Amino acid sequence: MAMAEPQDPKKGDKSKVSAEGRRGGGWLSRIAPGVRGAFAKRETPENLWVKCPDTGEMIFRSDLEAALWVTPAGRHMRIGPEARFKFTFDDGVYETLPTPSVPEDPLKFSDGKPYKDRLIAARKATGEPDAMAIAHGVVGGAPAVVLVQDFAFMGGSLGMAAGEGFVAAARAALERNVPLIAFTAAGGARMQEGALSLMQMARTTLAINELKDAALPYIVVLTDPTTGGVTASYAMLGDVHLAEPGALIGFAGPRVIEQTIRETLPPGFQRSEYLVEKGMVDRVTPRKELPAVLGSILTTLMMGRGRKAA
Repeated sequence: MAMAEPQDPKKGDKSKVSAEGRRGGGWLSRIAPGVRGAFAKRETPENLWVKCPDTGEMIFRSDLEAALWVTPAGRHMRIGPEARFKFTFDDGVYETLPTPSVPEDPLKFSDGKPYKDRLIAARKATGEPDAMAIAHGVVGGAPAVVLVQDFAFMGGSLGMAAGEGFVAAARAALERNVPLIAFTAAGGARMQEGALSLMQMARTTLAINELKDAALPYIVVLTDPTTGGVTASYAMLGDVHLAEPGALIGFAGPRVIEQTIRETLPPGFQRSEYLVEKGMVDRVTPRKELPAVLGSILTTLMMGRGRKAA
């Protein structure tokens, strides 16, 4: 008769151990379910913290969003159309309006990378068809059409789609008989479209003249940065020009000017605070105050329009 093999107390019962393993946890899981999961590795979002460009301070993203993307140091960070509409319209309620479609890459341009590929990459990064976004709603108690230029889309460059977007926004304001507010942000004309992009300067100017003929206010809010052909056209044709603090505003950049005139520019040159002193900007307005200020301006101007009509 065969004798049972004695069990090694150090090894224990292998069948019991394997059964516990299959149940997924052993004795610790049985007496404290979920304890093992508490120590599991978790993925941390890459954009949980945002670095302040001025101080280098790391800011918790949710805190920055609650502060309207204004850092503790006062830097007004660049924001896209969705955030801008949410902050600008009363209670964040608005109706988005479509932007016209235009022929893509009419010049078959390539600067080492095909223009079509750049458009695809920009659309994937921003979720927008081009640099302009349009919405209608109430701003500070006054109905208005709001146009937002997105710097994240190829530097907010002015091309055919952006020009058509501006014209569409002006026509939407005319149809609704309400003012137009434009938030500008651009590095200039879109070089991939050549002379076609420069033509948009004239087209947007004509659209503004239509607003003026209808006695509808056109308000410009200059954000960082507003430069090049945009500054040379619709950004400087408003009835009132507001600017966010610290915004770079000009035609050519500071380095180009210094190299041209061979002189050192004064501190804060081309910043919104400097331009208020020179009369190029009417008022520097912090982001959180913009809806109330815009509403007050629009109400006053539309009141004057009503009196003139009477």
